[in-house]
Amino acid sequence: MIEETLKDAKVKMEKAIAATKEEFATIRTGRANANMFDGIMVEYYGTPTPLKQLASFNIPEARTIIIQPFDKGSSQDIIHAIAESDLGVTPTDDGKTIRVVLPALTEDRRKEYVKMAKTKAEDGRVSIRGIRRKAKDELESFKKDKVLGEDEVERGEKELENITKQFTDEIDKLLAGKESELMTV
Repeated sequence: MIEETLKDAKVKMEKAIAATKEEFATIRTGRANANMFDGIMVEYYGTPTPLKQLASFNIPEARTIIIQPFDKGSSQDIIHAIAESDLGVTPTDDGKTIRVVLPALTEDRRKEYVKMAKTKAEDGRVSIRGIRRKAKDELESFKKDKVLGEDEVERGEKELENITKQFTDEIDKLLAGKESELMTV
């Protein structure tokens, strides 16, 4: 029972780490990255549609992204969605493709992105702590219902704390990596 609870918590925490990595990928660094456009929704025939489903992305240079819409009629909607996003870029349209040139990051913009990364990391930690709380409540219910002894439950709780620390440390490492990536000129 304890093993199942801990295993379930571990799987959920791994998913929280994966979600945090995906969130970090959407934060812009100095280099062009197609993942920056993951959260952008385009109004396509009245339906909000992810940009990734409407176009292909090419990165010919470090700070340039070329977006080729599958449907040429959606170009203006894509341009509007990118301009309205929090990326801070201005897309240009040459009729066939949309070109997005990323401006060099200023020191202030880098600090703003670091702050955003810290917020996303804290969201990941909160998620992991929520998973820990649920697993701990489950362990406590085993003790309360006298399904397991106190010693067994305490060992399970200690193991749960170790697992939680391991995953929060991993988020801290991811954050440190993202911070150094953002602050590198």
